[in-house]
Order: sequence, then C-alpha cells, then structure tokens
Amino acid sequence: MKWYRIIFYVLLFSSFYTVSAQTSADCTAAIPICSNTPVNGVINGFGADDFNGANNTGCLESNNNSGAIESNSAWYHFKTGASGELGFNISFNASEDWDFALYKTNDCSNLGDPIRCNFFDNAEEVSYAGVGEDPSGNIENFQYEEWLQVEPGEDYYLLINNFSNNNTGFSIQFSGNIFVTNPSDALDCSIINNLLGAPIIACVNENIDLDATTTNATYEWFLNTGNGFGRIIGETNALLNASMLGSGIYRVRVSTPGETIISDVQVVFSDLPLTYEVANDFFCTADVTYDLYQKNNEVLGGQSPDNFLIGYYASLVDAINQTNPLPRYYEKSLGEETFYVTVASKDNPKCIDTPWDFTITGEQTPELNFEEEVFLCEGATAVVIGEQIPNINYSYEWSTGETTPTINVDEAGVYTVTVTNTASINRCSVDKEVAVYISTTPKIKEVLFNEIQTNNTVTIVADLEGNYEYRLDDSDYQKSNVFTNVLPGMHRVELIDLNGCGTSVESIVVVGFLNFFTPNSDGSNDTWNIIGIRELDNPEVVIYDAFGKILKRIYKDSSPWDGTYNGVPMPSSDYWFKLSYVDFDGQRTVAKFLGNHFTLKR
Repeated sequence: MKWYRIIFYVLLFSSFYTVSAQTSADCTAAIPICSNTPVNGVINGFGADDFNGANNTGCLESNNNSGAIESNSAWYHFKTGASGELGFNISFNASEDWDFALYKTNDCSNLGDPIRCNFFDNAEEVSYAGVGEDPSGNIENFQYEEWLQVEPGEDYYLLINNFSNNNTGFSIQFSGNIFVTNPSDALDCSIINNLLGAPIIACVNENIDLDATTTNATYEWFLNTGNGFGRIIGETNALLNASMLGSGIYRVRVSTPGETIISDVQVVFSDLPLTYEVANDFFCTADVTYDLYQKNNEVLGGQSPDNFLIGYYASLVDAINQTNPLPRYYEKSLGEETFYVTVASKDNPKCIDTPWDFTITGEQTPELNFEEEVFLCEGATAVVIGEQIPNINYSYEWSTGETTPTINVDEAGVYTVTVTNTASINRCSVDKEVAVYISTTPKIKEVLFNEIQTNNTVTIVADLEGNYEYRLDDSDYQKSNVFTNVLPGMHRVELIDLNGCGTSVESIVVVGFLNFFTPNSDGSNDTWNIIGIRELDNPEVVIYDAFGKILKRIYKDSSPWDGTYNGVPMPSSDYWFKLSYVDFDGQRTVAKFLGNHFTLKR
C-alpha cells in the first residue's frame, strides 16, 4: 500500500457545531455566504412568515400543525462572482429529513417561484441533499436537483426547512466547476458586512487569526462555547489567535473615541480524520458490480461512519481534488485496477486525510454455454446434460454427486451443477440449474383448409401443445402453423419439434367437395364430384352407401356422380366416399384430413 503526502486545497466548506450559531429564520435577515458557510445547530421555529400566508412555494407546502410553509427554517443569501456550474451539498444526520428551496432574486419581498426545490422524504436515510451531485457517489439520491448555470452578479436566497423537531443541524458545502475556474471569487464576498468577516471553519492544525483592526481603538475579546459569552482575559490586541482557544462564537468590542463596535464571528475547528490501510481484493465478475462500500470499515478503522465522508476514486488526481467520485456499485471488469480512497470530515471537507490506494482484481467467473432446458424424448432411455466442450480450468460438481462436465439422466427433474474456475485465486464459481422434461414425439392431428379456391389457407394442427416449427412442401420452416396462397393439389406438410424430439410428415391434398347435391335436373348442384381432382396423380374416388355397397368410381377424366346406380335414382340419404391418389413417393395413398361423407337431397 502507498500513501501520499499532499497539500490539499478545498474551495468552500462548512461544519456542524453545538453552540448557538449565526442563523436567521427570516429571509430579510438571511445569513450571507461567501468563502465559508455558517455553522448551524438545532433550528427551532420560523420567525416571520416570508410567504405571507401562502400554502405552497414550489415543492414546499404548508405544515398541517403550524399552517405555515416554513418550519425550523434557516435562510441564507449568496451572490455569484463568476460564471460556470454551481451546486451545493447540505449534509445532515441520516436519520433526519431536511428540505430546501432556492430562489433567484435580490428582493425577499418578491421571491417568486424557486428555481430548485426538493421535498422528498428521507426514507433512504441518505446524508446529503442539494443541487448537483451527491459527494458520496450515490447516483440514486432523489434529494438532488440539477446543477445551476450561473453568471456574475446573480443573487440567490436559500431556504432550508425541517417539518419536525428531530434536527441536530446541518452544514453546507458548495461545489461545481466554478470553483475550479475561479477559486478566489466564485462567490462575491462584498455581501459580508461584518468587522470580523464571514464565519470561519478550519481544521485543528490550521492557524486562525481574527482581525478587528480599527484606527485609534481599544479591544476586548469574548468567547461563547455554549454557556454565554465570557471575557478572554489578557487579550486586548486587534489580532486574536483562535487556534489555541478552539471552536465557538467569538466577539470583539472595539472602543473608539466616537463609537463602540461589537462584532461576532463563528469559528469551528474540525478534527482531522484518518484513512486506514485498505487490503487488496479479488472479485468474481459474475456479480457484475463490486460494492466499494464493503471496504468502508477497513478505511475508517473504528471511526464513526456518521462523522466522515468516504470517497473512492479512479485516479490520485480525482482523490486529491475530491472530483468524480465512483458510484458505490462499480462495474468491475477483468484484470487489476487501482482505486484511491479518502476520508474527509462530513461537515468540513477541507479536513481530509491523505489517500490510500488499493487494487481490486476482477477474476473470470466460469462462463457456461449449455442449455438450461433439456428434453428427454419419448422412447429414449437417457439424455446428456452439461458442458459438451469443457474448460480444462473448470471443475464440476452436480447435485447427483457426479463430478464430470456432463452427466446422463434418465428421468425428469431439476439438476444443479456448481462450476468453479480452479485457475482463479478466488476460485470463482457459479451455479446453474438444468431442467429435464419428458417430451412426447409430435404428430399432426389434422390439417384444415377453406373451401376450395385458387389460393387456399392451410392450417396444421398438432396433437399436443409444444415448441414447433412448420413447413409446407419445400418452403422455409416457420413458427406459424398457417400457410396462405396454397394452390389446389398434392402437398407435403411437416411439423418439427424444436426440443429435438422428432418430426411428423404427412401428404395431403387440397381439394373440395359439395356437402350436399340435388340431382333434380334444375341445373344447380345436379351432380357431385371432388373439386380439384384433376390436380392429383391418378386419383380414384369410391362412393358407397351406409352398408358399404360401392355405387360409383370416379377417376380424373370420369363424369361426376348423378345420384343413380345402374340407372336407378338413389334415395335421399347420406353417402360416403374415399379418395386415393399416387403420392410423391409413387405410393397409392388414401387422402387424410378430408371429410368422408355428403348428402343427397331430392
């Protein structure tokens, strides 16, 4: 492992602090933000109603208890000093729920609609809300709105709200490329009108001097660490070094011959976190993503995760600049990759330890190419399942106890195999189930076609439901069992089982006949014959009565039946027929799937 001694520069930061902070519940007295943000403890109440009784502003609605939009609210004002992409992160305890609305205006009496607003509850227990990107790399955080694109001289007012009394405070950190292009004037500090300047937040190892220099003056210094202001004995100079005294609200009383000036400023010192050594890891690629957060405990080494922000990065530069944090679930590919991890104070990103690097090696999970469904065909004694072309670096273990790449099974069921890549250090493995089904050889049950015409529709019906394809004559196989534009005559139909359990082939004839005829010499349906018989090879139609007596034989060039036998008219009744022909193989075949009776009416 390596660690890097660096000089780290953070553009803008903030922190929690438990003493009363410089804050305002009203827009007109909003706390100005410049290079540092105010430090806020618990916020109670909402002061004056900045929305004049309105029920909503953007996504924020009035509270059922108070009837007001604001609740445990805090207002801030900032002004842009440059152009670019601007965002901010509001950090808080993950068990709390904070909302915000951002207004682009320089007049609290004319706020208008917010340009960014978020009112999602914190059901996911995230630690950040804001504009831009969650600094923890949580790309699914619904409490973030899109970046601002700003120009110099724009005024903004930010309302931070909490509808419950469960709040321990928050901090604000600004972000965006505007602080890269304009690190010293991204925000306009002229809005700060305070002798001691803007709130100050620093790391414990920083030297902080408060400067109250005023012409012809005397000085008294005070400090409030939570129990009210107390005099700092012996401090009477214009400069006060706060580094040795620690966090708190500092006050100076400046006395001049003409006036007395009192100025307060908040100073917070955050402890430096430690980044502990992180062990290298191996990762099986079947899991698709690697959860970087599983390294958090190693990184923190016992430090509370509630107080620190852990960032994972693909390069040292990104880690140093805290830019482009990697998502928690990283899509890891094969091979070794180096990652960089940092630990920063959640409430003050300036306080950051030096990065550690570690590697994650993506190892190949066995890739299996055999079928997950296999069919044991009717009449077969066994079927082979498993990898037909095994990898020499893989081992196999079946639920049957067998350890070969393939096994023979003779009954239906679900069989599981565990395949392990024995060449990987992590011995990556994967389980795969193979379901074996008994499959019956398919048969063509019937072939349907419409009344004979020039172009007919033929439908092939199987005896069982299954995974089939169909073919007519020499056409291509198709999933549909319906064929259109079929000419009259002889045809071959085929049904193939895609599970490998055989085919069924039948010769058919596409012909027609009248269901009844009326031999009464009126010129309509006076005779009966097979329509399309001339399209067949050496056809023969045998007509007989209910007792099997043959009444008529019709051939390709024969005349149709006129309803007589030896010149004697046959009575009204049902009569039967059988059609045979010479098929494609030269065999005389009786036509299948064709009706076999008709009615004579007189």
